[in-house]
Amino acid sequence: MGARACRDRAGEAMTETTERPGPGRVWSRPARAVLGLAGVALLGGTALFLGAVFLHVAPANSLSRQYRDEVDGIVYPEFEQNWKLFAPNPLQQNVSVDARVRTVAPGGATRTHDWIGLTARDLAAIRGNPAPSHVDQNLLRRAWDFYDGSHNPQDEAPTGARGKLAEQYLKRIALQRIGRDVDGERILEIAFRVTTATVLPPTWSGEAAPPEPKVRELPWWPVAEEDYRGLLG
Repeated sequence: MGARACRDRAGEAMTETTERPGPGRVWSRPARAVLGLAGVALLGGTALFLGAVFLHVAPANSLSRQYRDEVDGIVYPEFEQNWKLFAPNPLQQNVSVDARVRTVAPGGATRTHDWIGLTARDLAAIRGNPAPSHVDQNLLRRAWDFYDGSHNPQDEAPTGARGKLAEQYLKRIALQRIGRDVDGERILEIAFRVTTATVLPPTWSGEAAPPEPKVRELPWWPVAEEDYRGLLG
């Protein structure tokens, strides 16, 4: 009986040892230090980003003016906001930019091509994309805003020192997308057509119907090899 009791006690001890959970994972001191630093860096980066966005959308103040360059470096171009804190002013117009080119064949004959919907291409690339690029959405629109703000709409003459720069910027964006030739023919000139349509108000607003879309067609601009300098493709 004594030997049997000893065997039973030994079996119970082995069962308790087997079923007893082992000690939890213990992080070493260097590992805890690394995790702590990573957490501090993550929280600090998040706070910095949120602070920069707040200063960007908040009314102008001494802090936002003092750190304007740093704030712009964080916000632009991926996190740009089109509204201001406490005074939202969303876009109320849809702007569509089209371009057409005039080419020359190897034999010397010139040909004017149909309009190419640059904005339509951007929208087609954005639709269905779960994470569309903010740059793709705004590059062409901002280029047109730059041009529109630096030219007289009556005769398309530049109104300031940055007028020619705005023309070159708009032209290079279009050439980046169209390329150097169309149907194997070299591009000689390019022209733009911009259609501005006011967004329809909601039916319950009682506002009058918006005016008809405005179409603005720019003159032909010559295209030279220099216009492609630095472009991809």
